[in-house]
Amino acid sequence: MKLSMAASITLVASLSSSTFKPSSAFSTILKRATPALISRGYIQSRLFSTTESDPATDEPSVDPSTSIYDVQAEALSKVQSPFIKTMRDRGFLHQCTNLEMLDKSMMEANEEGGALSAYLGFDATADSLHVGSLLQIMILRHLQQSGHKPIVLIGGGTSKVGDPTGKDASRQMLDDAAIQKNMDGISSVFEKFLTFEDPQSSTPTPPTDAIMVNNNDWLSAIKYLDFLRDYGSQFTVNRMLSFESVKQRLARESPFSFLEFNYMILQAYDFLELNRRYGAKLQLGGSDQWGNIVAGTELGRRCDSVQLFGLTAPLIATSDGKKMGKTANGAVWLNADKCSEYDYWQFWRNTSDADVVRFMKLFTELSLEKVDEMGKLEGSEINKAKIVLADEATAMLHGRDCLENIHNTVESMFKKSKGGGTESLPRIFVSSGDFDGDGIKFADLFLDLKLASSKKEARRLIKGGGAKLGDEKITDEQGTLALDDFGGANEVTLRAGKKRAGVIELK
Repeated sequence: MKLSMAASITLVASLSSSTFKPSSAFSTILKRATPALISRGYIQSRLFSTTESDPATDEPSVDPSTSIYDVQAEALSKVQSPFIKTMRDRGFLHQCTNLEMLDKSMMEANEEGGALSAYLGFDATADSLHVGSLLQIMILRHLQQSGHKPIVLIGGGTSKVGDPTGKDASRQMLDDAAIQKNMDGISSVFEKFLTFEDPQSSTPTPPTDAIMVNNNDWLSAIKYLDFLRDYGSQFTVNRMLSFESVKQRLARESPFSFLEFNYMILQAYDFLELNRRYGAKLQLGGSDQWGNIVAGTELGRRCDSVQLFGLTAPLIATSDGKKMGKTANGAVWLNADKCSEYDYWQFWRNTSDADVVRFMKLFTELSLEKVDEMGKLEGSEINKAKIVLADEATAMLHGRDCLENIHNTVESMFKKSKGGGTESLPRIFVSSGDFDGDGIKFADLFLDLKLASSKKEARRLIKGGGAKLGDEKITDEQGTLALDDFGGANEVTLRAGKKRAGVIELK
């Protein structure tokens, strides 16, 4: 009997129920066994089966904590590929499996009138990507502009497993409907940054046109026993235990299910399958994906004797050590229905002084000469650079047409000038019937406008003196908005602090 991959996933999920918890036992066994295996020399330095020895193609010795700018400075100075030059000069690089050979392959592809195909994967764990994913999208954009072909891989299959990288606990299991909803939500943003193939076109498409594929197309068709025989033999648990994502989970004594343990194998197989189907030669990703990416290059060599490459970017943090894309109010989403154009602009406008130049290089297409010019500004003049950063980053995602309304709103809110508008602010609609009784609680309105992440936070904002109706401070945590507060107008503005606001419009 042959089990499909979907059936095996269901089986593993059921074994991890509260009645029987092999994931916790498995985690404990591995954690206790690892020191002994290391001390006795049983944990090897290779990811794959040691039945074949080929030192020349071993995993590169780049320390995951050490930047390529330090380790391979001389080689970086000699690259010729426009793509790698851009990555180098703008600060996108962290590691590369074979820099010289990748550089040569990219140059040869361009000289022959073709394009080297590279892919980047995005799991469908939410219905929108956030700013933390923007660095990877920008890499794909630079890849295409440098004459190569981006492949956007949507993880419809791997989202059923969940990437354990950087997680203290297992991800929430998503059903097919939730995954499809998330895929629909994240797919549209790529069209704002990349040019895709037109399937309706009757003429040949340029070799640089991007494609979007779903790994569920091949993962859901896998026969489990066949997959174990053909590919499971290429991996050793010894080496998989040495991956940073695994070591961190075991060190925290967090349950680590067999389901999640398979994620790295599936990601490696994705690379092999994308090479077979679409000729993908390069996998791109964050530095936390280094082990999984190297696994894919090795699987390609062992199974198909093909030269594959991996290139990673650093994980971006702000100068004060905080994770990029996170604010006190949660993630900064890329979809406008989850984060308005105005709030997105304000996120970039609020960049700290120390991050402005670096973020201009990474998240805009301003020339390096212009960025250097902005970097010479000092004192309060740096605010001009922040506005340029906010304008350029917002225009790339939402278009330049929205900037005029944003600037007008800023003028209206912070400089009290006449004629300013509120068009760019988040907005909700109410009717006169909604005010029957005691009116609408301010805490509910702050939550609906996404000016607070919870009613508790909204009440804390009011208590702290940061909540205003127009220019009047709201003092009652249980206070309500009444119809009379509109004063004959058709809208009122709620403010959360100095830089965030939303509009309640009366229908």
